[in-house]
Amino acid sequence: MSKTSILLAVLLVNFAALSQPYTTYFTGSSMDVIASPEGGVCLMGGATEDDEAMKWFLNRADGGDVLVLRTSGSDGYNDYMYSQLGITLNSVETIVFNGTFAVNDAYIHQKIKQAEAIWFAGGDQWNYISFWRDSPIDSLINKGIENRDVVVGGISAGMAILGNPYFSAQNGTVISGTALSNPYDSDVTVDNTPFLDAPFMENVITDTHYDDPDRKGRHMVFLARMVKDNGLIAKGIACDEYTAVCIDENGLARIYGEFPSSNDNAYFLQVNCELADPTPENCQSGLALDWNHGGAAVKVYAVKGNQTGQNTFDLSDWQTGNGGLWKHWYIDNGVLQEINGSAPSCSVSLDEDEDEKFLVFPNPGRDIINISFTNLEPHIIEIYSADGRLQISTEAKQKEITISTERLHKGSYIIRAISEQGNQSVSWVK
Repeated sequence: MSKTSILLAVLLVNFAALSQPYTTYFTGSSMDVIASPEGGVCLMGGATEDDEAMKWFLNRADGGDVLVLRTSGSDGYNDYMYSQLGITLNSVETIVFNGTFAVNDAYIHQKIKQAEAIWFAGGDQWNYISFWRDSPIDSLINKGIENRDVVVGGISAGMAILGNPYFSAQNGTVISGTALSNPYDSDVTVDNTPFLDAPFMENVITDTHYDDPDRKGRHMVFLARMVKDNGLIAKGIACDEYTAVCIDENGLARIYGEFPSSNDNAYFLQVNCELADPTPENCQSGLALDWNHGGAAVKVYAVKGNQTGQNTFDLSDWQTGNGGLWKHWYIDNGVLQEINGSAPSCSVSLDEDEDEKFLVFPNPGRDIINISFTNLEPHIIEIYSADGRLQISTEAKQKEITISTERLHKGSYIIRAISEQGNQSVSWVK
């Protein structure tokens, strides 16, 4: 065969691959099984997967079907998930999207509906966003999370898209130096357009490959933009390469890695809720970021990841951690500074008088809660998120009332009854 013929054959094969809306790779049983997934989120920083964290993720599929969604690559996850980690699964299927044409495909829709676990591979997060956002794909994924407790996870770009808001990389990546010197550089694409609704990720922006290259500075810029542009009480979760954060249905995050043999870290960042006004002192186009507030602009829980995942951080209150250290991060004229810090102290306090507490059921619940009062005669019921923000306020005119919580995201809340006898509070999980 001539060189010209070989080149033509290669071009024809590549064209055929590109002309297909998607490519699928299947391993396991083609018969669907009934399973009961446990929900949760697995975030991996990049470079390669952490085996123990991946086992955590797969175990929560309850022996069901795992769906790997990606926009590049091939079948690298199939054997790894199905047979190399020792977790019993019904099947693993990888679907590679070759463009936007696949989003309306009935086969893909059915596979998402049947999946107990969905994994997002690495690559370019803008491809995931531009292909799937505001389409049947993100809608079906969100329904699976909300209605069937599908566990979701991702590595690198797959971790990036699980934040809400998220760094879209629409114009490519951005380094910390560029972002800090100009928070409104065209490459700083912080996007809060609705996309994926992973539990405990509301107002949380993720960042990956945190140690290679250093991304702490740009992550701080992402948070500053969330506060300045949208008035959000911004939070962040970040992982070094080879580090993973696995969040269960109650918001408890376990950190996996290879410490002490490797310096693997995860970081939980939050705007300092103790500040009356946490807005950056200077966050505008063309000027270096200043976000100081006496050296306490952002509180950060830094924690090592090990093979047992014994170090934890509780996303139901964003205060309780085990095995880590609290830091304060701030930006002085475009330069990141880190000092020792303290845990935040801002949440709505709970009254410990058990005799006066009221009953909230079901707990955990979903879209409706019932509240029954005994000794208490409340006037107002307030529901606060774990960070102390008021979500719902309504009058209580009877001894038993029903409140719709449909618009609340999954997570932990504090329900407060305000009465002439005093204020009483109980915790509730959606």
